[in-house]
Amino acid sequence: MKKKKILVLSDHPLSPSGVGTQTKYFIESLLKTGRYKFICLGGAIKHENYQPQRVEPWTDDWIIFPIDNYGNHDIIRSILQKEKPDVLWFMTDPRFYGWLWEIENEIRVNIPMVYYHVWDNKPAPHFNGRFYRSTDEIVCISKVTHDIVKEVVPDVSSCYLPHAVNSNIFYKYKTDEEEQKIKILRNRVAVESSNHHKNPNKKIFFWNNRNARRKQSGTILWWFKEFLDEVGHDQATLLMHTDPRDPHGQDLPHLINHLGADDGQILISSNKVSSEELAQMYNTADYTINISDAEGFGLSTLESLSCGTPIIVSMTGGLQEQVTDGKNWFGYGIEPSSKAVIGSLDVPYIYEDRISQKDFNKTLKSAMNVTSKKYKKMSIQGRQHVKDNYNFDNFEKQWVKTMDEIVEKHGSWETRSGYERWHLLEVA
Repeated sequence: MKKKKILVLSDHPLSPSGVGTQTKYFIESLLKTGRYKFICLGGAIKHENYQPQRVEPWTDDWIIFPIDNYGNHDIIRSILQKEKPDVLWFMTDPRFYGWLWEIENEIRVNIPMVYYHVWDNKPAPHFNGRFYRSTDEIVCISKVTHDIVKEVVPDVSSCYLPHAVNSNIFYKYKTDEEEQKIKILRNRVAVESSNHHKNPNKKIFFWNNRNARRKQSGTILWWFKEFLDEVGHDQATLLMHTDPRDPHGQDLPHLINHLGADDGQILISSNKVSSEELAQMYNTADYTINISDAEGFGLSTLESLSCGTPIIVSMTGGLQEQVTDGKNWFGYGIEPSSKAVIGSLDVPYIYEDRISQKDFNKTLKSAMNVTSKKYKKMSIQGRQHVKDNYNFDNFEKQWVKTMDEIVEKHGSWETRSGYERWHLLEVA
């Protein structure tokens, strides 16, 4: 049986970004069936060379072409002609794919377009309707996204299929060797990093995000220092895993020095680390924080929960469905104190959810003073929440089922169905 070929547009699937990681998981789940093969345009990172990459052990079944950005008209047309893929699958913010939808009539006449979609917040973006209607299948990462798509384009086929965590990597450490790793890292963060605020029992708050505006990197740094002014500079440390001088964010070292928080109060981990090393950080931390003003999903908090570390999040986007199941809480959710409608030429309107410093401080104090019994309960239930709703096995099975159904339903090239090559319009 001839393998179905899928053309993928996304972040480079071997890159450490959340988009790249989930793209890799998607590809591997289908490769394991032996019924699929992949051509990937790997973008969103700076490449040392642009030679095609064959990924072991899949060789010719998984080839990555490094590109700048996410592609262009000529690249897509060339691949369609030379490779004749059966499906085009693409992922990330729709603002990056306007150029792709411009030629959807050239693509969809031969193969279906499948969009793995996330949108950060309401109101429902009706301005995206033209994009949604130019797509055969929309697979939604969060419940918020799925509700939005159903409201904007109820006639377009869509489903909910959230991100997943690989529990073979992100799990709660239990062995003596693993506990020793935690002890060593905790000592580095809580004791060795400071000259005057050494306290082996201080709380460690972890922040793992891109240093970008909506992630509120400067806000959390500033507020955390002022929080320490209240509770004591030896009581807690904020460990930020990020690029400290990302061009889309703030100069974090400058802020730390300006605030006088450079004696272990706020630490920055800027080196690229493996997933295993990241899991060690989650296990070492007492809490993982994400106070983004808009967050489609938030993979770092899901990884944290999988490691048994409770989360502190703003109640926006996909973070809402992670921190609670509607009954139990797996950390602390901070309700926005304001909802501002912001926009741009690409995104005319979207809510920006801002929490207050007062609520932030109150939540951190509650987190620091929580009983060991309640903390353990949040940890256990958080891991179970991930296992029940975001487990890796279900992710793989759902993607295989979804893609099998799409291939069967829509066909490709000679067997293409469900796409009208022309439309009747009534002219007044």
